[in-house]
Amino acid sequence: MAERGHSYERLEFLGDSVLGLAITRHLYERFPDRPEGELARMRAHVVSRASCAAVGRELGLDELFLREATVGSPSDAAALAASDTVIAEVVEAGIGACFLEVGLEHVADAVVEAFAGRVSYALDQHVDHKTVLQEELARQGGSVTYALVETTGPDHDRRFTSVALVDGAELGRGSGGSKKASEQEAAREALEQIARAGR
Repeated sequence: MAERGHSYERLEFLGDSVLGLAITRHLYERFPDRPEGELARMRAHVVSRASCAAVGRELGLDELFLREATVGSPSDAAALAASDTVIAEVVEAGIGACFLEVGLEHVADAVVEAFAGRVSYALDQHVDHKTVLQEELARQGGSVTYALVETTGPDHDRRFTSVALVDGAELGRGSGGSKKASEQEAAREALEQIARAGR
């Protein structure tokens, strides 16, 4: 069991790198006129744990875990199926395993196809609230820092809560499945507060 877990983690490590390279090359070739900063923002969203989890669910990995409930423990299978972190890790491990079997070119094409919806979302809809808040405050001569104030849940499904501090005062609070996601939510709330206050 320990060896299997070790192998899984190694495949996840490999798959994460393959995913990043495949998406980076795709964005570089598809958007020749986009600046590096915008490409980096898009890539960060597309290869994030949230995106990997979304793709995993589109591929039916959560249903696969639930089907395994007839073999093992139903409660364990349900917990795995509900965990975005686990689904994302399985996607990355799967990419790593496929890379070892068929090589980069075939895997890259499949990755780009599987993540096409996430690229479109990053292109058309995704807003980096932290960057927007930072730029807005810079125009006003202010700055923001983030503080992690709470971590809850089991290891396989952590929830993080962060606050956005502007001039030392809490302006936004957010929760998410990762520290970065919670900071994004805190920044979004801070932007809403600024908009309401007419700052």
